[in-house]
Amino acid sequence: MIKQHFLTGAIGLAIALTATVHFFHDQKSLHAQTSTEHWRQWGGPTRNFRAADDTTSLATSWPESGPRQLWNRPLGEGYSSVLVDEGMLFTMYRENDNEVVIALDPTTGATLWTFSYDAPLLNDGYFDVWLNSAGPGPYSTPVIVDDLIVSIGVNGHLHALDKRTGTLRWSHNLVNLFDVVEYNAFASSPLIFEDTVILPLGGSGRGVVAFQSETGAIAWQSPPFDLGPGSPVLIEIGQQSQLLILGQQEVVGLNPDNGSRLWSHPHENELGLNISMPVWGSDNLLFLSSAYDSGSRVLRLDHTSGQTTATELWFNNRIRLHFGNAVRIGDIVLGSTGDFGPAFMAALDVTTGQELWRERSFARAHLVLSDDKIVIVDEDGEIAVASVTPSGLNVYARHQLLTENAWTPPTLIGETLFVRDRKTILAVDLGTTEN
Repeated sequence: MIKQHFLTGAIGLAIALTATVHFFHDQKSLHAQTSTEHWRQWGGPTRNFRAADDTTSLATSWPESGPRQLWNRPLGEGYSSVLVDEGMLFTMYRENDNEVVIALDPTTGATLWTFSYDAPLLNDGYFDVWLNSAGPGPYSTPVIVDDLIVSIGVNGHLHALDKRTGTLRWSHNLVNLFDVVEYNAFASSPLIFEDTVILPLGGSGRGVVAFQSETGAIAWQSPPFDLGPGSPVLIEIGQQSQLLILGQQEVVGLNPDNGSRLWSHPHENELGLNISMPVWGSDNLLFLSSAYDSGSRVLRLDHTSGQTTATELWFNNRIRLHFGNAVRIGDIVLGSTGDFGPAFMAALDVTTGQELWRERSFARAHLVLSDDKIVIVDEDGEIAVASVTPSGLNVYARHQLLTENAWTPPTLIGETLFVRDRKTILAVDLGTTEN
């Protein structure tokens, strides 16, 4: 049963109905900032975890109490990252047997609307093991296209909602629609290409599907192959758009116009769980990394006479990104390596695979680039600002703000960081050192 709730009253009423929200900042300036910049998809404006404004000046020192919190409030279970568009925040969470899409006021954290639907966890097998360690999700981050926000829940409930009101525009139960029998969870975050919403079908052997964003009609379905949980990436090579999809034991290039397979290359691991998103460079180098006795590799993609070939330049089994993301800064690729043991922040030369350095000062982490600095959020709940050099990591400031497991990638809009753990969502000012 679907429940939709739109709150149009005063902020005080919204706070009373939803949560206790604390805010300590100039709301006018924050609203102006979030209304002119956006983060509409997993990985940010260009899906590579780089903030839109490279002129932002992040503070390089914090008081002992840490960076200034603008507001914080409780939120339910889940790992969906925070989207920002036209002065609104969006994310997902679980509340008992319901999954919820929520819109928030970025200046206060107050609820603007919620869209709730029944989503009991009915799967079994490996999914049960996943639930015991990772929690019930949702794991996917929605995507915004024009006036719609499109979300996918762990059991394949796909909804397209009006982003201003939360009104349902169209929906599908993907398990029923495509007769999906074996799947771990729908964890991939959807991607927009022209007028379509593209998403892998939940770790099954059903492949990838594209829907018309306005109507929900099926635009195409790829040939079947086994899918990993990682999210797709769109690249341009030889004036052709290509869709990069992580299979369970390979990376696959698809034509985003019709889903046809263009090329593939092995990327093997013990459990079929390729999770960390590929990193594409303007030099046609594709960085891939996975845990579970896998490693990191770089492929060079060449596109001539309408054909794409993938050549492996190097493989390094010492660097194994688990669920965190990698970022590329010049010829340096930075990521958090480690399967189930200790985690290390490590840097590689993308052209050779040579490990430049590794250091053990953070737990497994997500990263966001802004100008010449990097924001780190590790799974233990520490937030830091640092810079990266070929010889090491320069950490300017760090502070514990979240609780474990803080597995959600942060969202950076200007100097404001939006981040969450499994209990709380908060906004933090990274641009000043005042209390």
